[in-house]
Amino acid sequence: MNNIYNFLNTVWKEIQLENKQNISFIPFLLLISTLPLAMGVNNVLLGIFLLTSILSFVRKKQYFSIFLLPLIVFFLWICLSYFWSIDSDKTLLNLPKELPFLLVPLAFMCIPKFTKEQNSKILSFYSYSMVIYVLYFIIRAIVRYSISKNIDVFFYHGPDNLTDTGLVPRLLNAIHFSAYLVIAFFNFFIKINKNKLDYLFAALLFICIILLSSKNIILIFIILILMHIFFYSKVANRLRLRNIILVFIVFGLIISFKNIKERFLIEFTSNTKKSMSHNVNVNTANGVNNISIYEAWNNKSFTPNDFFPGTAFRAYQVRIFLDFLKEEPIFLKGFGFEASREKLLEKEKQYNLYPGYGNLNFHNQYIQNFAELGIIGFILLLVIVAINIKIALRSKDFIHIAFAIVMISLFLTESFLWRQRGVLFFVLFYCLLNTKNYALIYKKVR
Repeated sequence: MNNIYNFLNTVWKEIQLENKQNISFIPFLLLISTLPLAMGVNNVLLGIFLLTSILSFVRKKQYFSIFLLPLIVFFLWICLSYFWSIDSDKTLLNLPKELPFLLVPLAFMCIPKFTKEQNSKILSFYSYSMVIYVLYFIIRAIVRYSISKNIDVFFYHGPDNLTDTGLVPRLLNAIHFSAYLVIAFFNFFIKINKNKLDYLFAALLFICIILLSSKNIILIFIILILMHIFFYSKVANRLRLRNIILVFIVFGLIISFKNIKERFLIEFTSNTKKSMSHNVNVNTANGVNNISIYEAWNNKSFTPNDFFPGTAFRAYQVRIFLDFLKEEPIFLKGFGFEASREKLLEKEKQYNLYPGYGNLNFHNQYIQNFAELGIIGFILLLVIVAINIKIALRSKDFIHIAFAIVMISLFLTESFLWRQRGVLFFVLFYCLLNTKNYALIYKKVR
């Protein structure tokens, strides 16, 4: 007990010391570490962080980076879309959730740049906080399983009602939470001198990422691990064949989990020109027909009994986006921010989809941007993504590389930046990593 107290006391003194050098250190640390909590908590902590940034500005210790400007320009373009939006009320109602695009970069321009040591500590404390969340959700799942005997409590996310199945609440979202955990995992995984706790925490985060069952995140996660082993670790030039074999054995074990295997199986057995989806025993007792990618792209109409697996549904969304480009004058400016819902509902009726599919957004950030903000909004997103990956690769900071690649991939399957928690996660890490790594690159160039 005394050891725990002494450890926590030392950590607290260390945090206080860093905060004396930069009064925004603790507010930012709390903000980035509480992302999985309720948005009310995030909003309060964001307000405190902004307040400390104003105090730093008064003290004239500003740090300016031109690479923060695209975030601000992107937000201003979102605001301008109100004036041509086909649903201006919906646009205005949703504008506040995109405020981090404006407020966080401005705050970073006001505060002193975090030192290399402060950045390292922020990422470490963030990673430890993710371990705490993982422990909570796993313990909760064990308790719920002991009561219900339902294995689903260990996988993915459930409905909004927390008494229903799922490892994490639907409002948190298993896919989004997986992205948070990937960053934390690599903070432990890439350490040169790991202790037993580092190995334990990395293993715990690895297991949770797999249990969350996001196909996209799992595949990118495995690729990132391979990238680090083969190109960034000290043993990159040794034992490559053995490492490849071990990774594929582990991956084989992963997808052998019944729930995870089923999620992959639905996708890959229904993604052929001649659909094999009828051979997948998912909801067949209720007469549900699993739609293939080919069918999603080509069928002239559907039935209310047609179920779209994730990849097939995204293919359908790309299809109707191309329809919109032909039918609507959206190329330059789009429908307006968050104004495409009515058009998606019209397509739901046109193609006779099961009621509810039309309420889902494009599940692709690139297409979402183009459809609602036009070619200009699409280009602005590409600029932001390009800056992020360019600085990450030049800095050779693997956590930054992991963040950049996960975001590029996630934007292909999720409208991540159209969710308040998604915006906050992306902007916080974008500002933290790009201001740090660009400053280091600039010093080397000079």
